Amino acid sequence: MDFSFNQDQQQFSDALRRWVDKDYTFEQRKHIVLSPTGTSDAAWSTLAELGMTALPVPEAQGGFAGTAVDMLVVMQEIGRGLVVEPYFATVLGAQFLKLAGGHEGLLEQVATGELKLACAIGEKQARHDLADIVTTVSRNGDGFLLNGTKTVVIHGAQAGMLIVSARSSGGQRDTAGISLFVVPADTAGMTVRDYRTIDSQHAADITFTGVQLPASALLGQEGARWEILDAAADYGITLLCAEALGAMEALNAATLEYLKTRQQFGVPIGKFQALQHRMADMFMQLEQARSMATLAAVKVGSDDPVERRRTVSAAKARIGQAMKFVGQQAVQLHGGMGVTNELPAAHHFKRLTMIEVTLGDTDHHLARFVAQPGFRQAA
Repeated sequence: MDFSFNQDQQQFSDALRRWVDKDYTFEQRKHIVLSPTGTSDAAWSTLAELGMTALPVPEAQGGFAGTAVDMLVVMQEIGRGLVVEPYFATVLGAQFLKLAGGHEGLLEQVATGELKLACAIGEKQARHDLADIVTTVSRNGDGFLLNGTKTVVIHGAQAGMLIVSARSSGGQRDTAGISLFVVPADTAGMTVRDYRTIDSQHAADITFTGVQLPASALLGQEGARWEILDAAADYGITLLCAEALGAMEALNAATLEYLKTRQQFGVPIGKFQALQHRMADMFMQLEQARSMATLAAVKVGSDDPVERRRTVSAAKARIGQAMKFVGQQAVQLHGGMGVTNELPAAHHFKRLTMIEVTLGDTDHHLARFVAQPGFRQAA
């Protein structure tokens, strides 16, 4: 099977890599990370100019209608370049809007780069179960009243709009009774606690206290949005798998270069057979991860939700294992320097660590994979 990119995909990849190499270097990234917001308006404008914000948006809203495979190309470069801009959060939010429909004007703003999105779909008690929701929403006149707290909202403080999941009815972990809302970031009654995560990105804990929402804030049908929440999350997982692929590629390249230049006993340490074997193992892990990330990108749009869940969870679990192996080996082969902030390798490993626990860790997705129909055949 041919896994090479087509001409348009390669152009997106090349344009993004040139920008990272020239204007988003590791030293420039350091200054961005230490800024008050941890992001760069100039970098975001460039992403929009390059067409990255328009890529996943439908053509009717001014986008390029890019597929998940197209996004795989972009997210690989995001991972390779350690880009800390709110691109993943915005693209994931756009996926919610596309699946739910009815907010085409917001998608147009996403395409131009005018609007940044964040997804408030996780809660403290839920671990990785997105159906475990205690944030409540109730009818209040012509609108809704929202109460609860969402945790680790990626780039929640940098977004102009939030996609929020809330429970309209049912038990705490029921898939029935879940609603989705679009909430402007400046809505009264919201408390946002912004903080920097270990990978130098930003997240926020957001508390909604008697937040009044108009009827237009509802995404689709009230109390029946689990399928959209589940499908959008799988899309987000696919993006993370692609980003992890780019980060692992960068780690492998940096480690190989280090083994060629670091001298011990008068020769490069890459001459030692034991270290060559470890590099070979890292390469195999990377290539297996590449196959699974590509498969997830192809299958995430499947009309069969069981096939989608099974494939995406298999990819996240396998790539989770690869991320841990490649990251740990890279750090060890770099020696003590592998954990210092002066080297990009340490930052790639931190980012991989965060990707592993975002939208479900390896154990969670192994359990989800085996829970899908057809895994256990009757004897």
